[in-house]
Amino acid sequence: MNLARLDLNLVVALRALLEERNVTRAGQRVGLSQPAMSAALSRLRRHFGDDLLTRVGGRYELTALGQVLLDRTSTAYDVLERLFSSRADFDPARETREFTLVASDYAVSVFGAELARVVHREAPGIRLRFVQTPPTVADDTATLLSAVDGLLMPHGVISGFPATDLYDDRWVFVLADDHPSLTDGLTRQDLADLPWVTYQRTYDAPAVHQLGMLGVEPRVEVSVDSFHLLPLLVAGTRRIAMVQARLARLLTPSAGVRVAQPPYEAVPLQEALWWHPVHTHDAGHAWLRETAARVGATLPRLHAG
Repeated sequence: MNLARLDLNLVVALRALLEERNVTRAGQRVGLSQPAMSAALSRLRRHFGDDLLTRVGGRYELTALGQVLLDRTSTAYDVLERLFSSRADFDPARETREFTLVASDYAVSVFGAELARVVHREAPGIRLRFVQTPPTVADDTATLLSAVDGLLMPHGVISGFPATDLYDDRWVFVLADDHPSLTDGLTRQDLADLPWVTYQRTYDAPAVHQLGMLGVEPRVEVSVDSFHLLPLLVAGTRRIAMVQARLARLLTPSAGVRVAQPPYEAVPLQEALWWHPVHTHDAGHAWLRETAARVGATLPRLHAG
């Protein structure tokens, strides 16, 4: 395919047609007349060799290829929009722009909150939007990064994309203040015998893999989609949970739990901001990355033990 021969305006028309499934509404959405949008649909049908939209009764439905193109077109549109909104210069004190960052509740708590405070002081026209990390983050990272400005994720889960290191952390365990059987710390046998509460996504995989290498297979009693909920589901029970030390420091004073160190040398955490290469030379995105790195460097150091 020769991209130089393609009319990129057809991407706009294709997205509107696939989402609206109606030629008139699609034209109104992008500012084209009904005949002009019909002509665009004809060109798209010739290009793909497929009807894309087929009439069923009194409405149009997507063909099989149209359904496949629905998600791909949205991703392509987002990439093009971000590409052509790039600027050579960026004045944070005067610009108005929204940055979307994919992050867990842990990352927002220990880093995102401080980032938002700094942005509030230095760039009042800049908006930050944090969205929850999807379960498929490691399976289709390119698609995810193409639609957002960045991903807060520790090293060891994804690779092959540019990243800026932010701060370090480590894994610890939390257990109830009044845990009935643990008074002298955790042993490896305790990790195998006691019930667990776990974070159900996959990007703590390096820590989980380490447990497997040690011969420990957690006996999961509860899984949850939030790091913040782990201490609450441990309190008043015999359960244990593995959480990040920085988050444990924030949550344990009010959660009725205490921290226990792992009975092994736990794999360290290095949190980073990952982005799609399309953003690399955008001045606004460069400012975001520099600001994030500066904020990460100001976080309090972790004390051993």
